[in-house]
Amino acid sequence: MDKFQAYVEANRERFLVELQDFCRQPSIAAQNVGMREMADKVLARLDKLGADARLVEVGEGAPVVYAEIGSGPRTLMIYDHYDVQPAEPLDLWESGPWEAAIRDGKVFARGVADNKGNLVNRIQAVEAYLATIGPLPLRIKFVVEGEEEIGSAHLPQFVRENRALLEGVDGCLWEFGGKDINERPQLWCGLKGDVYVELHAHGAKRDLHSAYAAIVGDPAWRLTWALATLKDAEDRILIDDFMSQVRPPTAAEVEALTTIPFDEEKERTALGIPAFINDRTGVDLVKKYLYEPTCTICGLYSGYIGQGSKTVLPNHAFAKIDFRLVPNLSPDLVVDLLKKHLARRGFDDIQVTLVETGLEVARSPLDSTVVCAAVEAAKAVYPNEPIVYPTSAGSGPMYPLCQALGIPAVSAGCGWHDSRGHAPNESIRIVDYFEGMLFIRELIDRFAAM
Repeated sequence: MDKFQAYVEANRERFLVELQDFCRQPSIAAQNVGMREMADKVLARLDKLGADARLVEVGEGAPVVYAEIGSGPRTLMIYDHYDVQPAEPLDLWESGPWEAAIRDGKVFARGVADNKGNLVNRIQAVEAYLATIGPLPLRIKFVVEGEEEIGSAHLPQFVRENRALLEGVDGCLWEFGGKDINERPQLWCGLKGDVYVELHAHGAKRDLHSAYAAIVGDPAWRLTWALATLKDAEDRILIDDFMSQVRPPTAAEVEALTTIPFDEEKERTALGIPAFINDRTGVDLVKKYLYEPTCTICGLYSGYIGQGSKTVLPNHAFAKIDFRLVPNLSPDLVVDLLKKHLARRGFDDIQVTLVETGLEVARSPLDSTVVCAAVEAAKAVYPNEPIVYPTSAGSGPMYPLCQALGIPAVSAGCGWHDSRGHAPNESIRIVDYFEGMLFIRELIDRFAAM
């Protein structure tokens, strides 16, 4: 066991207690709960590390925690976020979401996988490096925001107002990652874009007795008819001019899919489904997952949904919809196409409301230095070969912080295939957590040397 590993092992319990402490502080951006307290906790930990750390206020948003440490010819930015998703439904948690309970070799807490585990893990890895190997061979710039889970509305403003802080960054380690269902480490080189809207239909000025349904319009039906024009039973998005805007994957992007193993049987079993949409399999399935846009009804509400019956004609119905975007689909374009599509079909009474600032598509070259360093670091630490994904099927604010500034990025982390981010019983495995520190050490050395 080398000095780095020995230090990590000697501080194992302290490191876990520190992770639990971070997870026990609620920091729910959607509800504005605990945000300042969590920002202060991150700031204090980076100060303790010896970094030049500060809170950067950005308009009325949650502050960004920024810190610099180390020196050298190359600079690595580490992006994380200290906000988490709401913990509801609370009754489905086996232990409290803010308890950070340890059982079965795992830590269970809201935000432990997304993203406090990676955040604390990276800080502790730098501590161990400084304590055992010596001064960092590169400069690290931490950017830790507090609005990722609500669309990072103020991160572009942070970039605009603090461009000088980001000068000279050569590559970025992004916030998420882990192992797949067959224990292979995953590296992600991009993200889909995203835009989230609500569709509202209105009827009478108040709820009515359902007897009035014979002569008064039902906004729930109105909304249902409008929604039915957006997709068909074959999962094709029908919004006018939507799919014609999509840039098909390049030959190189299609070729990259052949290197991505996807255990369909295990994934279906884990998800509890008999088949994937349209029975897609093989490369065609992975191509749809990574390179095609989505239109998802995330929530529907109207009228009475409690126990038993209530014969009511609701006066309001609404749906929450998110679109995952691929190249050539921007958030503004999608909202414009959606409004025009509904208007052409006589649904101009359906109110379209933008819920969050949209996120642009982000892609980094697979042969960029930071990606190559991450691949080599993963090979040095993990027994299984890493899988490199050209993009994730998820979304985040990678574009304004990285690609818009010419900074390539790669995402890797200490999650596992059943981490359940955004769901009850979110967890990370302790063994993955400490392996993740070894990965950070290797990434620092290899990125500095390349």
